[in-house]
Amino acid sequence: MSLFKSIATFGGFTLVSRVTGFARDMVLANFLGAGMVADAFFVAFKLPNLFRSLFAEGAFTSAFVPMLSQKIVSDGEKEAVRFASSAISVLAFFLTVFVVIMEFCMPWVVELMAPGFADDPGKIELATTLSRITFPFLLFISIVSFQSGILNSLGKFAAPAAAPVILNLMMILAVFVFVPFSITPAHGISISVTAAGLVEIAWLAYFLRCQKVVVRPRYDIATQIKDPEIKTLFRRIAPGVLGAGIYQINMVVDTIIVSLVGTGAISWLYYANRLQQLPLGVVGAAISVAILPVLSRHLKAEEHEQACRVQDKACEYGALLSIPAAVALIVLSEPIINILFQHGRFGAYETHMTSLAVIAYAVGLPAYVLVKALTPNFFARGDTRTPVKYSMVVFAANLIFSLLLMKPFGHVGIASATTVAAFVSLYQYVRGLKKRGFWTFGPELVKKIVKITVSSLIMGIVLIGGEFALNRLYGNWLALGYALKIPFFVGLCVLGVATFGIAAKLTGALNISDIMCMISKKRKNNVQA
Repeated sequence: MSLFKSIATFGGFTLVSRVTGFARDMVLANFLGAGMVADAFFVAFKLPNLFRSLFAEGAFTSAFVPMLSQKIVSDGEKEAVRFASSAISVLAFFLTVFVVIMEFCMPWVVELMAPGFADDPGKIELATTLSRITFPFLLFISIVSFQSGILNSLGKFAAPAAAPVILNLMMILAVFVFVPFSITPAHGISISVTAAGLVEIAWLAYFLRCQKVVVRPRYDIATQIKDPEIKTLFRRIAPGVLGAGIYQINMVVDTIIVSLVGTGAISWLYYANRLQQLPLGVVGAAISVAILPVLSRHLKAEEHEQACRVQDKACEYGALLSIPAAVALIVLSEPIINILFQHGRFGAYETHMTSLAVIAYAVGLPAYVLVKALTPNFFARGDTRTPVKYSMVVFAANLIFSLLLMKPFGHVGIASATTVAAFVSLYQYVRGLKKRGFWTFGPELVKKIVKITVSSLIMGIVLIGGEFALNRLYGNWLALGYALKIPFFVGLCVLGVATFGIAAKLTGALNISDIMCMISKKRKNNVQA
């Protein structure tokens, strides 16, 4: 499968996941709003997802997938599955211990995550209870990430990318199944989070069996820990805990600091971040997942020129999809939040405050996507230490700018600090890869990104003009009923896509025939997975 096809497959199913995620967030906004209960729930929801990104999707995946991909090539699939069984057994054992410890320590953990809750004992108590319900999700989703890593190493991206849809559907279903019998809507939705982890395990187990892969747990943990390959894996995981989790670490810093801003601020940043996660997840995650096994195999075969071409293409695709997305989010932030979330307990004030955070996050979106594309270059070489060094600098930058910008700009300043940290991270990766001779941000790629940026700005100007025209005709067009404003919004989106397509074609940023050739597998010099 070509790199383009791998990205398209993973990205397509991730898009479905994000769309159902927005449906989920619309339900959350309607039932939870942006007050005390919502703030408590979002802390409880973020807690397992933080460690999920660090241990499972971040450090574990970045260390495990290259080793498994290379083992399949060198030792065969049977030996690779044996290694995988040992790895997940050890990981599951330690994560089980960690989850039990965290359940006991949850009151102190919540106070650390949201120190602003300390003034309201009821809020602390609610967040602690909800966190205890959701935290076992970490263990289950870590097993899911391991199952996904095996399937990705075998070139199967669809089922793992579709797995998160289960979480979204379970949380929506909870409104009808769990919420009517719960103390608060947040209790019922929290139960559905943990239940979704178990369902996702069963989902991917089915697809592994379809590939004739049966992973059997190993109970002799003490023996498995002594295995040299397992030692190597966990040596790589340890530094990767920080290196692969830059984004989530910064989100936690945001949560801690924004809890001091006031009631509602955590929720505003949550909804804004969810909107940012659509292109970041669809584009950034897809590229990161697709490129890692490809780079690993090229580097294992010492095909360094092909590896550089893969890296160029990954950056080009990332820029092509993230820069116009960032411009669109900046221009259409308020209409998007209005249409998605402004109903029930989520009013016009919440819409305005959330849209400001969306704009601040969106500026840094292309930088984060490019970092997602560049990080696997280190992981594919077995280097998980360098990203750790970078992450510490990024963490410090995010913390410093959050503290500096929080007082004058509130939650928008905290979102802006995350964006600054994104560009700091991008600078480090570009400089670090060039310094080591792994890859260079060449002039052709720079020209391509400039053309994409110009095309995106043209699109943004046209969208501003479209909004201005609607407001001249209808006053505040967002005050219209859904029957009118949704068609207008869809029209703006179509106008934006068409404008970008035309501008990109004229500037040379987009070669339609080239894309069609890759889709139809007619391009013979395509980079093969």
